[in-house]
Amino acid sequence: MDGDLTTGNRARASRRFLGMGGQYEHRMLTIPRWTSGNDARTMLADEAEYGRWELSRTRLYPGGERKVWLRRKIIRVRPTFEEDDED
Repeated sequence: MDGDLTTGNRARASRRFLGMGGQYEHRMLTIPRWTSGNDARTMLADEAEYGRWELSRTRLYPGGERKVWLRRKIIRVRPTFEEDDED
């Protein structure tokens, strides 16, 4: 499948984005140990779909608590024209 983002392609795309001056916004979620896997998956899918977050890192701690780091691109809008300063 042409154009699919494999792990290597995704990493290259991320490095290219950062190399062009791009920035990411980060967010950390803590998921309690009593949260089911299905509930955690649903919560992360909602964050990805509606908040445009992508999974950056996950960590499972010995007590069962999970920490999830999400990131999304910060897109800065630049003006496409310059205003004249006529007084």
